[in-house]
Amino acid sequence: MRTKNVPASSPDPDSPARTFAVAGHLISAPKAAPGLYLVATPIGNLGDITLRALETLAGVDIVACEDTRITRRLIERFSITATLKQYHEHNAEQARPKILEALARGSSIALVSDAGTPLISDPGFKLVREVSAAGFPVIALPGPSSVLAALSVAALPTDRFFFEGFLPSKQNARRTRIAELARIDATLVMFESGARVQDCLHDLASVMGERDAAICREMTKLHEEVRRAPVSELAAIADTLETRGEFVLVIAPPAADAGLMSENALDDLLRTALARGSVKDAVAHAVEVSGRPRREIYARALELSKDGDDG
Repeated sequence: MRTKNVPASSPDPDSPARTFAVAGHLISAPKAAPGLYLVATPIGNLGDITLRALETLAGVDIVACEDTRITRRLIERFSITATLKQYHEHNAEQARPKILEALARGSSIALVSDAGTPLISDPGFKLVREVSAAGFPVIALPGPSSVLAALSVAALPTDRFFFEGFLPSKQNARRTRIAELARIDATLVMFESGARVQDCLHDLASVMGERDAAICREMTKLHEEVRRAPVSELAAIADTLETRGEFVLVIAPPAADAGLMSENALDDLLRTALARGSVKDAVAHAVEVSGRPRREIYARALELSKDGDDG
């Protein structure tokens, strides 16, 4: 890469067209080889971008992004001239064939999400699958990830973790899923919105109340905040939380002697399952996730089913 000491806001008109600027230095980037580049971008602090990511964004023919307004702020910050094309969950079916056609013509394309590593709770899986199936190169450029950032500061075990993404928005479905997650012998990492984080904490506390946890808000941003406490304590202060921003919740794995689901959690699980189907199906599901004996679960399912019929 060639470096010139010129202001980032005033690129040298004689410099190569493919350039980016860092700390007032304009750097030329080689044209990227044909292929699809999965480029991780900052989750908040733009200083977290890697030099390789900048070089690639400057060197590709097309940058496929979720929101051109957000990506434009990034590339303008580093004085990159790029052709931006939208690729998001609403236009993916129409956009994928066009990307494959461009790759067939020898183009180089970078895929970015609004923040973090592409494909992690963001669109891109089907594109990568089709691009690789068609025989085109797929190149990963690692970088920022809110999942790993939160996991690293939560002060919880990191040898095994399970990433859930977003829990269901409806309470019954959310409680059922939490009961299933409670059986996983690993640290849990999940996303939540500010609008639902308080309700989510209360539901988590009903099943995982004594487990240590961390609430990570606005990671790498100006108002970054990390709170560490048992889930029950975090739920108790949920109504006082600042709910603006983006949240990552990290929850410790179950204790060695915590093999059985609590009775309250079992009842919640059965009620939700009974509302969707038969006693047989509800029992089969509960046996799988609760760790309790089938006979006990069957008896409780009959009681709850009868109570529902009486009501």
